Amino acid sequence: MNDFFKYVEPAVTVCDTECVIVYQNEKSVAVNGDMRGKCMLGCHNDRSRGIIARILSEGATNSYTISKKGQRKLIHQTPWYKDAADGSGRTVAGIVELSVVIPEEMPHYDRG
Repeated sequence: MNDFFKYVEPAVTVCDTECVIVYQNEKSVAVNGDMRGKCMLGCHNDRSRGIIARILSEGATNSYTISKKGQRKLIHQTPWYKDAADGSGRTVAGIVELSVVIPEEMPHYDRG
């Protein structure tokens, strides 16, 4: 299978339901270090751990912006899914996080 996210600009980080990093693209490794195979919970405070737990248990999404090292970023965290073992549908398999650098001034368009 092609690694479609390997060289894209947003940092893409994926964990499983045990919060072990199962995928990082090149940008994510450059920003966060190589965390593949490691649990990400040690890098997060209690508030963040609560958000992670909610995403995994409820299938919720979480989005926010940050400023880091002079750059504004949009962080979007969303569950990824796999087919349920019993064939009953889909089940949360972990979290995908996209970290996108955004400009200070950015146009906004309303599309009806």
